[in-house]
Amino acid sequence: MSEKIILLVEDNPSDEALTLRALRKSNISSTVVVKRDGAEALDYLLVRRSYSGDTCVLPQLILLDLQLPKIDGLEVLRRIRADARTRLLPVVILTSSREDTDLIRGYDLGANGYVRKPVDFVQFAETVRQVGLYWLIINECAPTV
Repeated sequence: MSEKIILLVEDNPSDEALTLRALRKSNISSTVVVKRDGAEALDYLLVRRSYSGDTCVLPQLILLDLQLPKIDGLEVLRRIRADARTRLLPVVILTSSREDTDLIRGYDLGANGYVRKPVDFVQFAETVRQVGLYWLIINECAPTV
């Protein structure tokens, strides 16, 4: 089986560190690629601009924040779903947003999951562990994209 990659799209350094720590603590053996804004995430996924010469190994899971610089998370999700190469990738919105409209819009655009970041680290670590394990195990059985 090829290398498992999780793409974490997160602009907040504290949330990034917490997510990486939670993944390590859960012994989820994946490479985590971090992109800190929506434009960089799309360039990476769609192999554009500075990534145009690279061979992009698509992630098995995308953890996507909504409040991102340059291009917000919902627009990133819309573009992921619009591209034939990336439209079937599992995308879980991992956000601190408490807006019901974000939740509804996220699912309308094709999010596979929507997780509100808990304030407590123990709850956050458990949430990330469950999301990671669920989607990585599902993808072991699913056909490759």
